[in-house]
Amino acid sequence: MADLKLNKLKKSFGPVDVIHSVDLEINSGEFVVFVGPSGCGKSTLLRLVAGLEEATSGQLVIGDRDVTHIEAADRGVAMVFQSYALYPHMTVRENMSFGLKMNKAPEEEIKARVAKAAKILELDALLDRTPKQLSGGQRQRVAIGRSIVREPKVFLFDEPLSNLDAELRVAMRVEIAKLHNDLDATMIYVTHDQVEAMTLADKIVVLRGGHIEQVGAPLHLYDDPDNIFVAGFIGSPSMNFLDAKVVKSSSGSLEITLPDYPGAVANIAITGDAPANGTALKLGIRPEHFDPAGDVKLTIRPSVVEHLGGASYIYAEAKTEAPLVIESREGRDVRIGTEQPVAFHSSQAYLFDAASGLRIR
Repeated sequence: MADLKLNKLKKSFGPVDVIHSVDLEINSGEFVVFVGPSGCGKSTLLRLVAGLEEATSGQLVIGDRDVTHIEAADRGVAMVFQSYALYPHMTVRENMSFGLKMNKAPEEEIKARVAKAAKILELDALLDRTPKQLSGGQRQRVAIGRSIVREPKVFLFDEPLSNLDAELRVAMRVEIAKLHNDLDATMIYVTHDQVEAMTLADKIVVLRGGHIEQVGAPLHLYDDPDNIFVAGFIGSPSMNFLDAKVVKSSSGSLEITLPDYPGAVANIAITGDAPANGTALKLGIRPEHFDPAGDVKLTIRPSVVEHLGGASYIYAEAKTEAPLVIESREGRDVRIGTEQPVAFHSSQAYLFDAASGLRIR
């Protein structure tokens, strides 16, 4: 295990800046997930940590050692890729031990490390099989085992579950979480799937355009997003965003209207400086926070309803880019195309500046 620090780390490809002067601290034993949309820089940042890309500027420290300009093989990290990258002609045992043999580790030590990793990953009975005799999940466990036998200071995972089907992804997610608990190792995991991020991470790093938008525990990001991007990215289905306008501004509270929903008024408590009357805002409300007893009343026209058993998701027509999504426990009798009332509590709404996207608290 080891702490990891990124100080003003930057990566450019020619004139294009991909990672913009990133500062980040990861504590020993933490499970940290880099998450964000495609092209946000999360895999590039992971490759910088691994040593597969050379930093343009800045510093990378693992433990008490500056590894910024040290070769990947000497950094004390091990990486699990999206593809399993197993040697097809080798057995599981041979695949897992190959790196140690190349480093000329003693034979007894190799056997002991492979046996230990196989026991952790429940691969004992599969050690003499070749990759073609394994399922996708078993192959991924072998790829992880190949990293475990190296006993690295930091484990790196680059979207390791993206090639698996939905049911197997869930099972492997549990396996990786259990592995982290068993090894108590420092792990960095890259994914575009915010559900994976929420369920696995001790700490999430939300990236956009090569910048860190926010860092925090999963529920902290969910409950207290800093901006409209984080609020919309964390949570499934995504937070709804409605156009809003300040009609009365006073110390400690704002009275706002929702222009697309005539008669809808919300009174929202704030602690910072109040924006002026007439200021354009965005109001955020999560699908699960709709409640018939709420004080903010809307009239919607459902266009699609997804019935998932315990809950239903109502997709309503809206003047925004995305439809209004409402979670309902009583959604079995919703009629498509027919107007109906819904409501939410002002206390559960979020406010964002329409121009900057920053949270108004």
